[in-house]
Amino acid sequence: MAGEESSVNGRKFCRKCLLSDLDEDEYIRSLKEYIDEYPADKRAEEAVYRERLDICTRCPHLSNGMCAKCGCYIELRALKREQRCPDTPKRW
Repeated sequence: MAGEESSVNGRKFCRKCLLSDLDEDEYIRSLKEYIDEYPADKRAEEAVYRERLDICTRCPHLSNGMCAKCGCYIELRALKREQRCPDTPKRW
């Protein structure tokens, strides 16, 4: 992969690769591992995370796990404590 990599708990996650450069199964697996290993001190509380996901699943901007407003995977955006919904007005 020829992209910018970051790591969580020593595991690499490519942030700048194009989807066409990645194996789909491996990318989804890598994304899930990244979510699972995201540092606890940077995570939203579990109840907040679940509430955010619930709100996102009812949002018209959700498409294939991504937010059409910002392009983020909602499971990643909702996970991060400091993140907010990109819609106007914000849904969470």
